[in-house]
Amino acid sequence: MLSLSRFKHMNLKGDLFGGVTTAIISLPLALAFGVASGAGAEAGMWGAILVGLFAALFGGSTSLISEPTGPMTVIMTAVLTTMMANYPETGLAMGFTVVMMAGAFQILLGTLKLGKYVTLMPYSVISGFMSGIGVILIILQLAPLLGHKAPLGGVIGTLEALPELLLNIHFSELFLGILTLGILFYLPKKYRQYVPAQLVALVAITLLSIIIFDTDSIRRIGEIPSGLPSIVWPTFTSELFTEMVIDALVLGTLGCIDTLLTAVIGDSLTRTEHDSDKELRGQGIANMISGLFGALPGAGATMGTVVNVQVGARSPLAGIFRALILMAVVFVAGSLTEPIPMAVLAGIAVYVGFNILDWSFIQRAHKLSLMQMAIMYGVMLLTVFVDLIVAVGLGVFISNIIVIERLSQVQAEQVKAISDTDGDVPMSDSERLLFEKAKGQILYFYLSGPMIFSVSKAIARQHRDINKYQAMVLDLSDVAMLDVTVSLALENAIKDALDANCKVYIFSPNKETCDRLHRFNIREKLGADAFCDSREDSLNQALAAMNLADQNVQPNGQAVNVS
Repeated sequence: MLSLSRFKHMNLKGDLFGGVTTAIISLPLALAFGVASGAGAEAGMWGAILVGLFAALFGGSTSLISEPTGPMTVIMTAVLTTMMANYPETGLAMGFTVVMMAGAFQILLGTLKLGKYVTLMPYSVISGFMSGIGVILIILQLAPLLGHKAPLGGVIGTLEALPELLLNIHFSELFLGILTLGILFYLPKKYRQYVPAQLVALVAITLLSIIIFDTDSIRRIGEIPSGLPSIVWPTFTSELFTEMVIDALVLGTLGCIDTLLTAVIGDSLTRTEHDSDKELRGQGIANMISGLFGALPGAGATMGTVVNVQVGARSPLAGIFRALILMAVVFVAGSLTEPIPMAVLAGIAVYVGFNILDWSFIQRAHKLSLMQMAIMYGVMLLTVFVDLIVAVGLGVFISNIIVIERLSQVQAEQVKAISDTDGDVPMSDSERLLFEKAKGQILYFYLSGPMIFSVSKAIARQHRDINKYQAMVLDLSDVAMLDVTVSLALENAIKDALDANCKVYIFSPNKETCDRLHRFNIREKLGADAFCDSREDSLNQALAAMNLADQNVQPNGQAVNVS
């Protein structure tokens, strides 16, 4: 599964610099996400190491940096909270089992080559659920920012506990959190290009907390164990198995969307093209291994990927270097994390949540489309207060209904039924002369473009008066696609014509369209002669059929034209 072709543009200096730079960026985020999830700082660190290493080895992109992200951390926090509330002893293991299941789901999507379909959803829906995740991350960090442990119950529990939290603020920790946010938001750009603001805040505020506060008066991370993480064997219970599967689908799907959107950004920077299916398989392997060792799940990280490319990295070697550097930090400098205040990590997490909010779309959504704005805010609120699956499912459903309704209006205009040459249909001069000879007795039925189910009503409406005509020409020469519903509508139109003793002739040069009609036994109903080789041929046959219809047969067997 390891593809060496992704390493062909390897630039040792650029990849090494990319690995070092992205490791520096990842360190404070990994600690913050680990603590925010409830699994601990070591789970965040090992998530950054394992996901980053194995996604780089087995993925389908040359520049993608994978690690625990804000959206993945939000879902993981909810999973761990639920599992540990129901099963205090085995809940943690069950939470990491969900991570393994999510990884297996990602591998399945990649194996079935469904990667290209993962991100096929309206931007308003993507914007809504990403902004909703940002809001969740901010709300969940309010308690740590105010100096308390996160209350049970997720977003609702935090909001319900907020009055009590505000009445019992630990001002020393709030002070450190506000200073952290101050650095993150206001550190001048000229310094950010040399060192990440998150690392500056982490180091500076930690040193300040040591100087002005007692060790015991501030809640701190503690030392990260320097050894390898312990294996967490998959753990299931029959009562929560269905919920675990659903959580795995949510986590896996979100990881796919997060990763592939970031991979597209990486492609635009490097002028390359990633392999979506291979990337999903690589992410799945990485998350399965991460869950097996009790580490956080991850996905493609936008900030790390952009910086990685900007500093000169051109191959997955940068991701491998980054993982090895973070591993060295855990083994050698794990004790240095001990004095880091929880409030600092809460501040970093709030900053990440603020940046996840899709501010560019939020600021101009009302100018672009009121309906899309409503969908975006609806998805965001459902994500925050109900459920991500419900939010995305409902958002996609409503968006598709709107698109289908608009598309049906456009496509209905491509269904034309005329009986004189004034109609707007593509005919040559010779074909129009033939049509004029019919004197309004031929119904010319012209369809164009892709014909999907939404135009079936327009077809039924156009052939309603079929009994007024002696022949019908069905022109499908410009139909690119014919779905089942439209095929049934055409079958009904043909049946109504035959019931009205109206001859039917079809011009359909497109093989796929013809094959679709043959599956409905149209040839058997009309006869092979009904399928014509050209538009002119179909008109000639219709005229010939009308001449026969205009003759009466006398008792002596001779035909007399009475027209």
